[in-house]
Amino acid sequence: MSFLLSILTFLPVVGAIIVLLAPSDGLKKGLAFSATIATFVVSLLLLPGWQEIPDMQFVERYAWMPDLDIYYYLGVDGISLWLVLLTTLLMPIAVAFSNQHIKESVGSYLALMLLMETAMLGVFLALDLVLFYVFWEFSLVPMALLIGKWGSQNRIYAAVKFFLYTLAGSALMLVAILALYFHAGTFDLLALQSAGLPPGVQQLAFLAFALAFAIKTPLFPFHTWLPAAHVQAPTAGSVVLAGVLLKMGTYGFLRFALPLFPVATSNYASLISVLAIVGILYGALVALAQRDLKSLVAYSSVAHMGFVILGIFALNEQGISGAVLQMVNHGLSTGALFLLVGMLYERRHTRLLSEYGGLWASVPIFSFFFLVVAMSSAGLPGLNGFVGEFTILLGTYASNPLFAVLGVTGIILAAWYLLHAFRQVAQGALENPANFKENLPDLNWAEIGQLAPIVLLFFAIGLAPNFFLSKINPSVAALEVVQSKAPAVVWQIEP
Repeated sequence: MSFLLSILTFLPVVGAIIVLLAPSDGLKKGLAFSATIATFVVSLLLLPGWQEIPDMQFVERYAWMPDLDIYYYLGVDGISLWLVLLTTLLMPIAVAFSNQHIKESVGSYLALMLLMETAMLGVFLALDLVLFYVFWEFSLVPMALLIGKWGSQNRIYAAVKFFLYTLAGSALMLVAILALYFHAGTFDLLALQSAGLPPGVQQLAFLAFALAFAIKTPLFPFHTWLPAAHVQAPTAGSVVLAGVLLKMGTYGFLRFALPLFPVATSNYASLISVLAIVGILYGALVALAQRDLKSLVAYSSVAHMGFVILGIFALNEQGISGAVLQMVNHGLSTGALFLLVGMLYERRHTRLLSEYGGLWASVPIFSFFFLVVAMSSAGLPGLNGFVGEFTILLGTYASNPLFAVLGVTGIILAAWYLLHAFRQVAQGALENPANFKENLPDLNWAEIGQLAPIVLLFFAIGLAPNFFLSKINPSVAALEVVQSKAPAVVWQIEP
């Protein structure tokens, strides 16, 4: 178990190399899927020996560039555990979908998917700032190539915009990382956290880190790259982008901004919460106006990620724990929505809502999954979305009741645009001949197999949230910005 995190992180790279060397497309597909399944199995080994403590676990630390005090330093705690497992769960599903539909340059496509898995896992596990930055930057390349090569009509524009936006924020973060090194003499995250930084250094460094994380999340008004990237990306790319890649931004706030810059975090919390509220309402209202189903789901991500930011900057245990859980929830529900959109598009080659209607009569299995996933995303009690959003709202109310009220408005709007989309797609009269049963096949067993694990997790998280929260809470409670807050009291009933 000493090298578990290294095996977990670099197993997809080994898979990518083998895939590129395989002689046939069929073998490449089987090897890529096997590599993602093996990575998922390895990630499950984190759970049996897990301790519900705030400390980093399964730590690996080796000298990389000792003269510069740069280390190969990996670890996992309650904040990163479920994000690692989310990544390793969604990747086999994304690869399985790709194996059905990608016909051009199959080996290159699958190798890029596997390389991206390594980059994302590295971001969630790295505890050295230079190592983190290497994984962070490396994640840009496979996704930009996937969009630019296998995307839709305007794929080059979307790929370049995605790359330039995220690269610009990352450049400032690199400057801040170097400034921290010259000030403290180390890139070690935990050492920097223990040493503490002067308020002036915190203010400037926080702004640089926060910009990079805000673009990646994306936080309003840095969100404009996201709809284009989602709409133009291949389906599996959209699943990974929404399911995991966006979480790198919110994870960055939790792993770096809050513990390293607690004074600056407290100073900017209200401003960032306002931007989160604007993003929630803006994303929901723009989603309501969409006529393209994939674009609607893309703008819903802006709104839902605003909820995660709102929970983080409540700066109390309820809000932050809810935000961590909601990152997982959003990855599951939005990833499933993009899968469903992709499955429908592969059959009809259109995403316009006006082209559909009455699909429950012709494709009832698809319509059932669409309804359950929409309810999860809307926060129906008993499903995963409700637990995350309710916990975030409790923490937000304790911090700022007005923000909580505005957040509830965003939930109402989310239910509106999701139910509106479901009604236009699945309900009403079945009038378009292209949607008749004989012309539009329902989901096959492979597609049901891709969606079923996600839907089962909707119910698992919704009905047994403490299993997940019990592993998150100790690490959240140890954050300095949480400890500096008075205990949250939402309401009190006198005996």
